[in-house]
Amino acid sequence: MQRWFFLEDKRAPKYRKPKPMSGNQLESGAQVASQQWLFTVAVPTIEPKEKVFITGSIPELGEWDPSKIVILDHKENTDLWSKTVTIPNTCDVLYRYGKCIVGNDADANSVIIRQWEIHIQPRVIKETVLHPFVDTYGESEGKQNVSAGWLTTQTLLQFKFMNNPLKLKGRLAEKILNIKVTPVKLSFETTVLEETSLSTDGTDLDLPTGVLVDVSTLDNDPSVCVLKTQEQFGRQFKPSDVLIINITAPDVKALAYLVDFYAYSSRAGSEDPPCHVGYTYILPNMFKPSEGSLQLPVTCNVKHRPLGVAYIDYLIVKPMPQPLCNLQVTHAKYWNPSWTGLEVGHRGLGASFKTKEGNPIRENTIASLKKAAASGADLLEFDVQLSKDMIPVIYHDYYVCISMKRKREVEFTEMLELPVKDLTLEHLQKLKVYHLIEGRNQEMLFNDEELEEHQPFPTLENALGTIDGHVGFNVELKWTMEMQDGTFELNHPFDMNTYVDKVLEVILQHAGDRRIVFSCFNPDICTMLRYKQNRYPVMFLTVGITKKYEPYRDSRCSSIPAAVKNAISTDILGIVVHTEDLLRDPSQVKMAKDAGLVIFCWGDDNNDKNTIKMLKDMGLHAVIYDKLDQYITKEVKESIFLMEARESQHDIMDRAAREESTSHVSDTQEPVAVESGSRPFLDLSRRKTIQDISTVTSLESLASSIDLRDEPLEKDDKKLKRNLDKDAQKEANLFNIYCPNYSSSKNKKRNRQN
Repeated sequence: MQRWFFLEDKRAPKYRKPKPMSGNQLESGAQVASQQWLFTVAVPTIEPKEKVFITGSIPELGEWDPSKIVILDHKENTDLWSKTVTIPNTCDVLYRYGKCIVGNDADANSVIIRQWEIHIQPRVIKETVLHPFVDTYGESEGKQNVSAGWLTTQTLLQFKFMNNPLKLKGRLAEKILNIKVTPVKLSFETTVLEETSLSTDGTDLDLPTGVLVDVSTLDNDPSVCVLKTQEQFGRQFKPSDVLIINITAPDVKALAYLVDFYAYSSRAGSEDPPCHVGYTYILPNMFKPSEGSLQLPVTCNVKHRPLGVAYIDYLIVKPMPQPLCNLQVTHAKYWNPSWTGLEVGHRGLGASFKTKEGNPIRENTIASLKKAAASGADLLEFDVQLSKDMIPVIYHDYYVCISMKRKREVEFTEMLELPVKDLTLEHLQKLKVYHLIEGRNQEMLFNDEELEEHQPFPTLENALGTIDGHVGFNVELKWTMEMQDGTFELNHPFDMNTYVDKVLEVILQHAGDRRIVFSCFNPDICTMLRYKQNRYPVMFLTVGITKKYEPYRDSRCSSIPAAVKNAISTDILGIVVHTEDLLRDPSQVKMAKDAGLVIFCWGDDNNDKNTIKMLKDMGLHAVIYDKLDQYITKEVKESIFLMEARESQHDIMDRAAREESTSHVSDTQEPVAVESGSRPFLDLSRRKTIQDISTVTSLESLASSIDLRDEPLEKDDKKLKRNLDKDAQKEANLFNIYCPNYSSSKNKKRNRQN
């Protein structure tokens, strides 16, 4: 497997297990294997129930495992949190801080990762540092870089108020209301629910431990879009708003949910509280496994008469069955500033069924992906859905045509249109399956039955293991959408949690260091991708304002500004916009970038060299288009990540040579304590641990960049030559340490040549 140099710091020290001390060292006391280290961090702001934790590269810090984090102790009347931990003196120690909420039970299942530091470069204690120091939470080079956690053991329940969901009587229909959702324990021994519904002060009940309520409104003000803790009287809601309320709890189905509606009197002063006008209840037996809609009566708070109806959509996001993520590093919000104008192959080399002049290689096949990669694609975009036996396969359309005849005896009058989800992987790969265009037009566009890599329905795992690891994947998850008229693209899909889990399991277990970007048109799938894992970025696909496609019912998909607001609220990397809408108003590129989002574009308009160039000049981070082998303008047909990997190889060899040369001096000197005033983060853009070397760059070409001596050696320089030979041998040894798989792969290559 190729190592990804852009994902890790070229200078970041890999954790080394402490070396045993020799007898002489023990006798002389020159080296102490470990010491007590006081970790201290200043945390200016923290919520009442939150605690600060530390995690790191050594067993004493949990080795990045979220279930083994170390909780710090708070120093009273200060913003300092600290803990004394035994750390080794024989290696660098890498670590991060975060915030968590601890339940009543002191076990891993009761800890919720609320927030954590997401710098690509972890903090480091060098071997030579002697004295502890005080860190500032989240700070790196003067910038704060933290992110909300993901679901480890807890569940997320999301309520969505959108598309004018309140239908109330009389004057209330014209009033602007505040909406508040309060989780309450289910108990039949107390009247706490009824008493709370009659309350007018909006005071929260004592929420069960580990239950959190965050609110976001999709508004033009980005600060309102960001999820924040629910206020005393909830969040103001207008009929055109989209209000998102996230409730995190160990078990969301063990709670009931009280929805209160407040309104301000026209005669109320600026400091007067709102009036409690109505309420409704949501009980856990109303929920389907993952998603659904509720139609609930709103009851008057005073007369207990019906005031109208509330339509509330909900989403339940469960943690993954297997814990496949840790706190070591995340690239969910990371995008290198140099990654602009990336070339993305649409469905591999391009769509092949939109027109008769479509791509000559069948779309979404291994052959198409390989050809696009060889043509210089930086990323390959393709569509993933599940077969009946829940195996992620690569295919675009929800339906296929099946012939009831043998493969070579086709009668187009005997075609059956079936959903992909109703056929097992064996059916999809062994039966003669036709694209919908072929079946409906009664015309075969491809005669490639004998070419294995040209067959449709390759598995996602096969693609990950076959395509060059230096080419990134833009994995689009196909999920049915509700249209404006109330119909769906696909009826009776899989359970949403199960669907996303199956795709994530394959990616997290088999992607290695490949660059992965998730995308989907369904905003709820994007929410699930964000909260089920913390490793890869997510981008929201949007059609926007268009004349080519029927609009979706979900207002979050209606325009590019709506997509920007949703991306901010969901805390994802960026958006993938329709070029038709982008060309209508190019200023939307700046709007998305000003919001801190990465922006890609897709669409038929991209299939033109001049348009591609214009989109790149507009500052888009990537352009997705067909016929990449014809339209790409790269002189060198390589992905940007392969070129970065090659440069990193040269850098690591140069640095290895410099470190080895300085080690001769440091071996004869006493260790010097490093100034402990400020702690720089490791610069991951300067170092990368190499495990496998690209076949494009040979060891000889890397070694040639290190000039050991400019002049030829004379006879009198034999001693110097021996020293240089030793240096060269040490450099080779260093290279073997950083590149453990290179020598074996080179020997295999020689054996093949022999």
